[in-house]
Amino acid sequence: MNTHTLALYGCAAAVVVPGTRLITARPEGRQAGPGRLLADLWRRPVPRAAAVLTGVMVAMAVVQSVAPGVIPHLERAPHGPWWRAATALLVQTSGWPQLTLNLAALAVVAPAAERSLGTVRTLVVFLLSGIAAHVVSMAGWSVHGGGDSVGICGLVGALAAAYTLDGRQRPLRYLSVLVPTAGAVLCLLENNHGIGVLTGVLLGAVAARGGRDDGRADDGKDSSRDGSGPAAVVGS
Repeated sequence: MNTHTLALYGCAAAVVVPGTRLITARPEGRQAGPGRLLADLWRRPVPRAAAVLTGVMVAMAVVQSVAPGVIPHLERAPHGPWWRAATALLVQTSGWPQLTLNLAALAVVAPAAERSLGTVRTLVVFLLSGIAAHVVSMAGWSVHGGGDSVGICGLVGALAAAYTLDGRQRPLRYLSVLVPTAGAVLCLLENNHGIGVLTGVLLGAVAARGGRDDGRADDGKDSSRDGSGPAAVVGS
């Protein structure tokens, strides 16, 4: 295993570990189990942006499985049309492992992000982070491929930025700083997930300072201002 691969694994851990803690942590410091976590994240009112994003990606998973010929028409391609930076989010070009992992991650990260950031901001972060990453890839970093993990990384970046600025638990605030750090390293490695992370971090910081959006999925409580940030939305 070479240094480049080790750096990629290290960056992945620096995003996944804080992201998992942000989503599973409760205000009192305990952690939610998998069953309770999903029930809390998808409780009513159902997070609409998360439901739409998950539904679209499930539908596209079926489409690309039944008709894999659609993938070359939607993925990034050399000298391809600009709109492929958006359609590349819809197809998982590395097969079932990527498809399964990304669907599972989206089903957890998207509702957590929406209950913290709001409906509109969640969509904006996901789309802008994902498209920005694919634009940079099309410009030369990796001209072939596709996947929505870059948008999911953007949501994790936004959660980390919001908690770093407004979270109550100091250890978790310090841990959240690993996310933008990993994003910067990934960019140095010319890995498009770094663009997704840093775009999400920027948008999350703006959202944390800009107040609540009107499309919020929360039931009226601003978790970023009550002292516990994104982690408070689980079990609140």
